[in-house]
Amino acid sequence: MSDKPRRLLRNMNAKIAAIPMILTTLVVFVGGTIWTVVYSFTDSKLLPRLRWAGLEQYERLWGTSRWLISIENLLFYGVMSLVFTIAMGFLLAVLMDQKIRHEDTFRTIMLYPFALSFIVTGLVWQWILNPQFGIQEIVRDWGWTSFSFDPLNSPDTVLYGLLIAGLWQGTGFVMCLMLAGLRGIDEDIWKAARVDGIPTWKTYVVVIIPMMRAVFVTTLVIVASGIIRLYDLVVAMTSGGPGGNASQVPAMYVYDYMFQAQNLGQGFAASTMMLLSVLIVLIPWAYLEFGGKKHG
Repeated sequence: MSDKPRRLLRNMNAKIAAIPMILTTLVVFVGGTIWTVVYSFTDSKLLPRLRWAGLEQYERLWGTSRWLISIENLLFYGVMSLVFTIAMGFLLAVLMDQKIRHEDTFRTIMLYPFALSFIVTGLVWQWILNPQFGIQEIVRDWGWTSFSFDPLNSPDTVLYGLLIAGLWQGTGFVMCLMLAGLRGIDEDIWKAARVDGIPTWKTYVVVIIPMMRAVFVTTLVIVASGIIRLYDLVVAMTSGGPGGNASQVPAMYVYDYMFQAQNLGQGFAASTMMLLSVLIVLIPWAYLEFGGKKHG
């Protein structure tokens, strides 16, 4: 028997056991995705129906101010969240990598917010940022009566309030990913850098960070995909307000049109655009992780 048939028969029990999972993935995920894209070109209202409308739903989508505002909000929140989450997560991982005492305790404390749902996080931070009994009221009780901190009730600052809550929940997870990457660096590299007299900060910038490229790319993809699906946090903290659309995000647009406005075609079109944005993130990552290695 040649090597190829022998490799195909290897671990046959595991491959057979994986068939139901593979079929479920194909039917539910791939089938559901195709179904959504197909019906985004119809004029489905309360119930899906195959009456073609061409690009009408997409033209209406990109001509709606609410959708455009939600895209702008997501871009602002996404860029700020990516930059600060990865930067803060890496800095915390560097501090944690110094073999500090009670590291397990600190790591658990930092990772705990990630175990909470976005709904819980949103409700907690809605209370913390409430001017009547949150940070503003506490600081005023200390004597600074003119202190003002009410980000969720102003259209100009509401996204910063959401960003605070998002960073609180996601930074610990990024820290753990970065810490795992740092622990994978060979200790001999650090010894060689010390012998050569290279400053610690320069070792991180010139040597360590480039070696952790795969960790940074993976973290970027995980965080970006979560940002695109942002919904729970906004609903719990602001419900899209204040002022109507100040904190609207695409996922809220999809939900409202599919389940409240009873316009499935418009909801499917918005869902397809969200899927496209996810693919824009995943395809370059897949190429860097698999295609680049293959060509190398």
